[in-house]
Amino acid sequence: MRRAAGWLVHLFTASGAALALLALITAIDRQFVLSFWLLGAALLVDGLDGPLARRLRVAETTPHIDGALLDLVVDYLTYVFVPVVIILRADLAPRVWMLPAGLVVCVASALYFADRRMKTADNWFRGFPTLWNVVAFYLLVFRPPPGVALTTLALGVVALFLPVPFVHPVRVRAWRAVTLAALAIWIAAALAILTDRLDGGPLARAALLASGLWFVALSFLRPRIRR
Repeated sequence: MRRAAGWLVHLFTASGAALALLALITAIDRQFVLSFWLLGAALLVDGLDGPLARRLRVAETTPHIDGALLDLVVDYLTYVFVPVVIILRADLAPRVWMLPAGLVVCVASALYFADRRMKTADNWFRGFPTLWNVVAFYLLVFRPPPGVALTTLALGVVALFLPVPFVHPVRVRAWRAVTLAALAIWIAAALAILTDRLDGGPLARAALLASGLWFVALSFLRPRIRR
C-alpha cells in the first residue's frame, strides 16, 4: 500500500505535464483565460505534491523515481515554456522583438533550473525564481506598452542571475503570517480577475499590484527579517 501511494504521488506530480499541454493548446488558440486556469491548477499540484511526498515517504517506497527531478521537469513546462507561449501569442510587442526575447527567457531559465544554488539554506530563492507564469499574467492583465513589456522580460532574465533573494511565501518561516496574508490577497485578486476574463475592476487590479509589490519588497527587507 505504501508503494502504491508513492506511485500515486508521482502520478499526481506528473499530471502537471498534462495540464501544461492543455494550457499550451489553449494558449496557441489564444484562449488565455483558460490557459491561466490550467496553469493555476498546475500551481496547485506543485504546491501539494511536495508535502504529500514527504508525508508518504516516497523517497523510500519508490526510490527509483527521482521526485525532485520530475518536479523540475513539470515546473519548467508550467513556469517557463507555456507562459512564454502565452506572452508570444498575446501580441504584446512586435514579433521581431518578442520572439528573440522569448528564446532568451527559455534558455536563461533552463540554466537557472540547473543551478544547484537555486535556494538558500533558509528556503529563499537566489535570483528571480522563473515565475514567468506570474509575469505573463501581469502583462496580460495590465497590457503595458511594447517597450515596457520587453523591458519587463529583460529585467526578469537579468534577475535570474543576480544574488538577490526572493521569498518563498510558504516555506520561509520568518514573517510567514504576513506573507501568507499577502498571498491570500494575491490569490483572491487573481481569481476575481480570471472570473471577469482578465479584468476584475480597479480594486482587484490594485490588490494584485500591491500584493505583488510586497513580495518584491521582501527581497530588500530580508536582512532585517533575518535579524
